[in-house]
Amino acid sequence: MLTRENLKTQFLLNPDIHFLNHGSFGASPKPVFDTYQAWQRRLEFQPVTYFQSDLSNALREARHALGTFLHANGDDLIFVPNATFGVNVVVNSLKLSAGDEVLSTDQEYGACDNNWRYAANKHGFTYKKAPVTLPATNDEQILADIWQHVTDQTRVIFVSHITSVTALTLPVKALCARAREAGILTVIDGAHVPGQLPLDLQDIQPDFYTGNCHKWLCSPKGSAFLFVDKRHQGMIEPLIVGWRRLQDESLGSQFLDDYEYLGTKDYAAYLSVPAAITFQETHDWAGVQADCHALLADTVNRVHALTGQTSIYPDDSAYAQMAVASLPDITDPAVLKKRLYQDFKVEIPLTQHAGRQYVRISIQAYNNKADTDALLNALESLLPDVIA
Repeated sequence: MLTRENLKTQFLLNPDIHFLNHGSFGASPKPVFDTYQAWQRRLEFQPVTYFQSDLSNALREARHALGTFLHANGDDLIFVPNATFGVNVVVNSLKLSAGDEVLSTDQEYGACDNNWRYAANKHGFTYKKAPVTLPATNDEQILADIWQHVTDQTRVIFVSHITSVTALTLPVKALCARAREAGILTVIDGAHVPGQLPLDLQDIQPDFYTGNCHKWLCSPKGSAFLFVDKRHQGMIEPLIVGWRRLQDESLGSQFLDDYEYLGTKDYAAYLSVPAAITFQETHDWAGVQADCHALLADTVNRVHALTGQTSIYPDDSAYAQMAVASLPDITDPAVLKKRLYQDFKVEIPLTQHAGRQYVRISIQAYNNKADTDALLNALESLLPDVIA
């Protein structure tokens, strides 16, 4: 098994950059990327055999490998390009109208927010956002913050499992259980979860769950999934009508028929997901995750010691490998981000929520203390120039 330092050499990232932004787009290890390119070469070598003979079985095997990883039936999953696409599939399929309400939080990803807002404007239902109190104190408080906005008109609850803007882990299992008792559908955006947190869909029991594989699972870009509970698969409609919608040939359900094969496209990212799972299993990823979390917790504490700010989390169990550290008021966050990269070669995002500004830190297998030291040195140098 490779050491942590040797794991760094397995990634294709620019070695001159302190890359603390895995959360935005992920990064794929060389062996996984080699698998990805091998599937692409196989397509180019014999396209007809690839599409007409090989692809269906390969996709099924990949789905079931992912299903095992997620503790779900592979036939209850479809591959999608990203979690935003997965949310689109669900929003497009739900029959909501005037008088119905969809409840979310004030920390959702912008593209998914736009999806619900667009549909609400088109169909007349209400899209509401429950403020989540920060600093968070515990899961019970977060659940109470959300549930107090449930009404008799609430038909759907849509939340992130890990929020993008604050990296806060929400209590989705408890939320799904309570919603199920109330007859409310749950749609969970797990964009940041696979590969960062253990994910057991049988345990959570969501109605709909979408997650990215290209982020923390480290598969190639453009690989994600949508899980739909078998009870609801009949309501899922295709965004694109392809070959199998009106054909006799079937993969076992219309749900799979509509989304498994969407014509001529590159399926290599989907087919490489098993290689990403194998890579992490081979390299004791639970140990890697624990090491990453420890470095992250230390870094968040060091940033707060530097800035004099306080954490939004009750403790470090509220995040895994991605967290935000609070910053003082910055005159122009875009200037700080630009100087972090140009002057100190630190790639990291700055986020804002409810009037507070943060630096969002991601720690992956390729990161080490030299990366976080570079961030601290940069902030110590730059903050006096940019504080409002």
